[in-house]
Amino acid sequence: MKKLRLGSSNLEVGEISLGCMRMNSLSKKDAAYVIDNAIASGVDLFDHADIYGGGKSEEVFADAIEMNPSVREKIILQTKCGIRDSFFDFSKEHILQSVEGSLKRLKTEYIDILLLHRPDALMEPEEVAEAFSYLKKSGKVHYFGVSNQNPMQIELLKKYLKEDLIVNQLQFSIMHTPMVDAGLNVNMRHDPATVRDSSVIEYSRLNDMTIQAWSPFQYGMIKGPFVGNDDFPEVNSKLQELAEEKGVTESAIAIAWILRHPARMLPIVGTMNPGRLTDIVKATEVDLTRKEWYNLYLAAGNELP
Repeated sequence: MKKLRLGSSNLEVGEISLGCMRMNSLSKKDAAYVIDNAIASGVDLFDHADIYGGGKSEEVFADAIEMNPSVREKIILQTKCGIRDSFFDFSKEHILQSVEGSLKRLKTEYIDILLLHRPDALMEPEEVAEAFSYLKKSGKVHYFGVSNQNPMQIELLKKYLKEDLIVNQLQFSIMHTPMVDAGLNVNMRHDPATVRDSSVIEYSRLNDMTIQAWSPFQYGMIKGPFVGNDDFPEVNSKLQELAEEKGVTESAIAIAWILRHPARMLPIVGTMNPGRLTDIVKATEVDLTRKEWYNLYLAAGNELP
């Protein structure tokens, strides 16, 4: 699998990563099969969060991989903090507590990347800066990023942080494209022209932040998969056509569509089906033309001005 560099860091990871949100539902044996298959397929970044399975997803992962120093050095562990029961919390106290919990559950001495999970309206950036500084100096976290944040929220953090923010995790798929819609409909009055994210995709490219695309097969706010969904015949027809032409699955084409964007996004795939992941990573071998990319965008119900 090809590699991409995460933001301004020295970290190079496979072009597709595995999201471990659903790993809590697996047995140790099944989880081990999922992880081993992912690594064999070239996946080396594993995305976690303290809330996934109430922390159990991290525990299952560590048990399944039989975490030890030799195993640890071969993978990139990313986790997130900030979502609590019915509220968000970026306080220094919670960030530090969350990291300690993740370190214990993942059976590791350090987290490669820590993300702030969803914006906290009550965020005090000075507290975040203190937490990040401690975690960096102690060696407990090597790099930092955010999730679902707009450019001005990031700028507010950057005013106080000494550490770079190397990634922003954002929802993006063929059926969820607000990041590109507004840029294609500049100076127009209809709905797609509405700038909903302060031009986050352009901001990320200008500031060397890697966008990690979550829910690459979902439509709406995690309403369900669009691939193979009879409610979306046009986009599935186009996916099938390209899949047959390229010799891969429809899901691989959906990922290849994300990889085709010059922002060099990193898709986070959440499947716990080893065979499906093996098929999906073939997306890295697919080159979509500009016309094919736009045809999929249009098939998803979008219009060009």
